[in-house]
Formats: sequence, structure tokens, C-alpha cells
Amino acid sequence: MNSPVLLLLLVISIPVTRLASLFHTGTEQSVAVKGKLLCNGQPAANIKVKLYDIDVGLDDLMARGRTDKNGEFLLNGTETEIMSIDPKLNIYHNCNDGHEKCPRKLSIKIPKTSIVEGNKAGEPFDIGVLNLAAKFSGETRDCIN
Repeated sequence: MNSPVLLLLLVISIPVTRLASLFHTGTEQSVAVKGKLLCNGQPAANIKVKLYDIDVGLDDLMARGRTDKNGEFLLNGTETEIMSIDPKLNIYHNCNDGHEKCPRKLSIKIPKTSIVEGNKAGEPFDIGVLNLAAKFSGETRDCIN
């Protein structure tokens, strides 16, 4: 497909997607994610975590929270989309980072098998125990989170 046609399809699809969400057309879908975050083997408390649905334009925020004193979190989110949602977890932290103004951002895609239809999430996808002291492939910085 040539570039002008692809660009036209993209320009048309963004408003259609936004209109669909405005009128709540589509299917209500839910997902949950949980895990435990460490920094140098110690619980990483009060770490910001956000659950998003990846979209062509801006990603939709589905849920947000922070880790507890044990470094644990659980997020549940629901989104209405025409197509299947594409969930990801963002973790914002400064583990082993000194006094950086912009936190490190780690994104983890949640498998489609964790998505359920309706407004109540099923069994949470468990990311397990993650030591944030490690450097992760694809990790970025995010000053506006």
C-alpha cells in the first residue's frame, strides 16, 4: 500500500475510534495485573504503576495506583473498544537512579489471554517479582507521567 493511502486510512481511523468511545459502541473489556516490585532486593514501596490500553493516538488510561509497603500492587481496568484492547503496564521509578528528575519508565505488555469481556476482570496477570535495580531493554525516561 502506498504512503498517501496509508496516511488517509490512519487519519480516518483516529476520529472513528474516538467517536466510537464517545458513544460507547464496541465491547466492554477488562484486565487485571498484579506483581511485586523490589529495589536491590528490598520492597519498592510507593512506586507509581499505570495500566493503559495502547491506541493509535493517545493511549487510554485504564487504572493507576502505587505499590504498598511490601512493594505489591494490583490494578483492574475496563475499556470499551471496537477491537480488542491492547493492555500494557507502565512502572515509573528511580531505583538506583540517584536524584534524577525524570523517573525510569518500564512498560510490560499484558497478554491478550488475560482480557475478559465485561466490566469485571478475571484472574490478574501476574508479572511476578521484579527487581527494578536491573536495566531493562526498551526502558525509557518519562518526565510527564
